[in-house]
Amino acid sequence: MTAPAGMERWISTFLDAQAAERSAARNTRLAYGRDLLDFAGWLRHRKQDFTSVDREGVEHYLISCEAGGLSPATRARRLSAIRQLFRFAHEEDWRADNPALRLSAPGREKKLPQVLSHDEVDRLLEAARDKGRSLDDQIRNRALVELLYATGMRVSELVELPVAAVRGDPQMILVRGKGGKERMVPLSPPAREAVADWLARRDRAEEAARKEGAAPSKYLFPGRGAAGHLTRNHFYILIKQIAVLAGVSPGKVTPHTLRHAFATHLLAGGADLRVIQTLLGHADVATTEIYTHVLDDHLKSLVLTHHPLARRTEDE
Repeated sequence: MTAPAGMERWISTFLDAQAAERSAARNTRLAYGRDLLDFAGWLRHRKQDFTSVDREGVEHYLISCEAGGLSPATRARRLSAIRQLFRFAHEEDWRADNPALRLSAPGREKKLPQVLSHDEVDRLLEAARDKGRSLDDQIRNRALVELLYATGMRVSELVELPVAAVRGDPQMILVRGKGGKERMVPLSPPAREAVADWLARRDRAEEAARKEGAAPSKYLFPGRGAAGHLTRNHFYILIKQIAVLAGVSPGKVTPHTLRHAFATHLLAGGADLRVIQTLLGHADVATTEIYTHVLDDHLKSLVLTHHPLARRTEDE
């Protein structure tokens, strides 16, 4: 296949292939697109392009990213995007080599996730019942938070959940995750109750809108934007507001910390690590193992603050 003319065409063709062949999520493709456009701009400034840059050129770009103050995680993501672009180009015979193939990504700092206690989660769930300008909003917000904590879904999986997934009061629901991979996750009784309450309200509102000529939404949590569902940003702001209402520091509450709470609380309750891996949709159990470190740190903290010997040392 003949290489496209222009770096932007390389990028668009590569991203189309990622969507078609690898079922790459929209957010992943957007991130790759931004990273590759930045790389293309850097090359253009130096009178180079994707066909001419060599390994040294890619290394110099990464050095300039570090000099610009980009974090190791961001630089690693940019290298990943560049490496995959050139792998695709090599497979399509646009280039005879992959100049980024043997470059090492900068080491990522391993940060333990924020831990929410059972009491903090309970307060968030209670506050969600009262958050909203209308009763419909309050019932929806309770369903959102109950579902997130009960299943450990990613926020994108939550807001994009099709309404068909919860029809019939199921005890387990099918979730479509990263790369189009599907998994089953169980629903707790409180989550099932919250979803049933919201579904009744949602369906009534949808029926009224349909009578006025509006098309029905396929999502459990419809939205007015182009996506057709509640956006990630909307929910991010919402969970911060719920945290304030609950008296929990909003700095430690995000949609992802409820996913962490789901995993950590399951592990503390004796759940098998492999089961948690499956429920979270992690491809590698090593990703799930971080929760064992979170639990170790939490247990250590409990001992240091509540053990009588620790208190005696402080008194002395």
